[in-house]
Amino acid sequence: MAATEAEGVDARWCLGDVVGYGPRPNECVELVRERTDLCLAGNHDLVVLGRIESAAFTGEAAAAAAWTRRVLEPDSRSFLAGLEPSSRVPGVALFHGSPLDPVWDYVLDQRIAASSFRATTEPLILVGHSHVALEISNGENPRGNQATADAVVPLALGGPRRILNPGSVGQPRDGDPRASWLVIDTSSRRATFRRTEYVIGLTQTEMRERGLPASLSERLARGV
Repeated sequence: MAATEAEGVDARWCLGDVVGYGPRPNECVELVRERTDLCLAGNHDLVVLGRIESAAFTGEAAAAAAWTRRVLEPDSRSFLAGLEPSSRVPGVALFHGSPLDPVWDYVLDQRIAASSFRATTEPLILVGHSHVALEISNGENPRGNQATADAVVPLALGGPRRILNPGSVGQPRDGDPRASWLVIDTSSRRATFRRTEYVIGLTQTEMRERGLPASLSERLARGV
């Protein structure tokens, strides 16, 4: 949040999975409720609410979801219950997953990317879910690249349509453990991928203290 303030943003959007892995689900919900202008529901939010069957998750993800369900406070539950996995604003379509399946689809290959472009008309499509920062341009064979810190993507009028994934603030999976996010500048018509360092060890300690699976805390230091 401090990094976005330093960037001077006018609005904050969250693409879902506010809860599910971390040790402070209620605090995360409070921050998102108070300081974002748009928020989607992710599959982890939905399983914690019971809108997705617990059997959809296994292993460490299931254990973390069960713990989160037990500690989630009524106000947090009420906020998450009001969210949907997709939304639209002028010129932008937003999905936790993809336009075809806003909850479960991972936009990571040409087939899903091409289907996502065909299913929408907006110049910009924002997706989450994979925890990997990506930029994909449309065309007969959509081309994509993993986005590194400070990578800049032009969003020119009349230019190629884009699918952008800002990556994950809480659990990036592209080998860079720093919190990953995206700045969309409508005046200069460009998007810039950002990375912010945080005290990973503190989060790991809190996860261990709460009895969350050790593998979930260990992976934070590796960004996987």
